[in-house]
Amino acid sequence: MTTNRRTNTTTEEPIRAGVIGVGSMGQNHARVYGELPTVDLVGVTDRDDEIARNVAREHGTEPVGLEALLDRCDLVTVAVPTGAHYETVSTCLDAGVHVLVEKPIAGTVEEGQQLAEHAREAGLVLQVGHIERFNPAVQTVEDLIGDLDVIGVEAERLGPPVDRTAPGNVIYDLMVHDVDIVGSILDAKPRSIAAMGTDDGQYATATIEYGDVVATVTASRVTQKKVRKLTVTARDCLLEVDYLEQSVLIHRDSYPEYLSGDGQPRYRHESVVERPHVDTGEPLRYELESFVSAVRSGSEPVVTAEDGIQALETVQLIDRLATGPTDDGEDDPSREPEVEA
Repeated sequence: MTTNRRTNTTTEEPIRAGVIGVGSMGQNHARVYGELPTVDLVGVTDRDDEIARNVAREHGTEPVGLEALLDRCDLVTVAVPTGAHYETVSTCLDAGVHVLVEKPIAGTVEEGQQLAEHAREAGLVLQVGHIERFNPAVQTVEDLIGDLDVIGVEAERLGPPVDRTAPGNVIYDLMVHDVDIVGSILDAKPRSIAAMGTDDGQYATATIEYGDVVATVTASRVTQKKVRKLTVTARDCLLEVDYLEQSVLIHRDSYPEYLSGDGQPRYRHESVVERPHVDTGEPLRYELESFVSAVRSGSEPVVTAEDGIQALETVQLIDRLATGPTDDGEDDPSREPEVEA
C-alpha cells in the first residue's frame, strides 16, 4: 500500500519512480526500477538528450524534462555529478518527491546538512546511495560483529578505473564507501585521523581511530588489480570479506597441544576456517528495494542523510590531510599529520 505524497491517501497502485542523470550508474538504477514488480519506471532525464532517449528506449519508459518527471514521480534517484547534487535534490524535495541521491550526499557538509533539514521539514525520505551497505557479505558481518571484541579493521578498494577517461578524486569516489562501512559496522564516529596520498590523488591511505579500534582504509586507481576487501581483527578471530565474491571467511586458531602415540611427543596447532552462509544477490536491487520500502512505510532509510554527512565530513578531512605539499614545493605548515575528528 502506497501513501500518496500530495493527498496523504493510500492506494494499491505501484509506486512511480524516475531517474535523474542516466550515466553509467543512473542507467543501472533505471534497469532495476524497471525490474521491481511494485514499481513503475515513469521516466528518465539527463542533460544529454540522446543518452536519455536511448536509456528510456532500452528500459521501456520515456525521456522527459526535469519538471515533467518530478510532476509524475513519487520517488527519484539523483545520479548527477556531485557538484549538482545540492541544487537537484533541493528541486526534488521542493516538488514533494522522495530522493535517493548517489554518494556523496553533496559537495560540502554544509550543503548536506541543509538537504537533511529540508527533507525533515518536508516529511520526505532522503536516502544516500552508499551501496556497499547492501552487499550481502557486509550484512553478514553486521550480524556477526556484535559478538566480537574488535581491535582493528582494514579496507582496500583498489584497481584501475572502468570507462573513465578523467577519474575524479579517489578519496571521494572510492574511499568514501569504506569510510561509511567501517563507521556503520562499528557504530561509531572517528576520534582522530591521519592520512597520506600520492600520484596526483589517485592513491590514498588513512588511519582512523574509533575509540579502542584502529581502522586503515586504502583506495587506489593505480593498482593494476581490482580488489574490494574488508578485514576485521577481533581478539578471538579474523573476518575476511570479499565484496566482489560476496564471501565471508572466519579464521580461528585451535588450542595448541602435544600428542604422543608412538612414544614421541608431537606438536599440533591447527587453524580453523568457517564459511558462514551469505545470501548473495545484487546490492543495487537490495538498495532500491529498501528505499522503496522506506518511502511506502514513511520510515527512516537504512542509509540516512546524517550517515551521508558523516561519511562526507570524514573524507573531506582525509582529503585535506592527504593533499601534499603546496604549489611552491614547500610543505604547508598548517597541514597537521593527524587531527582530531
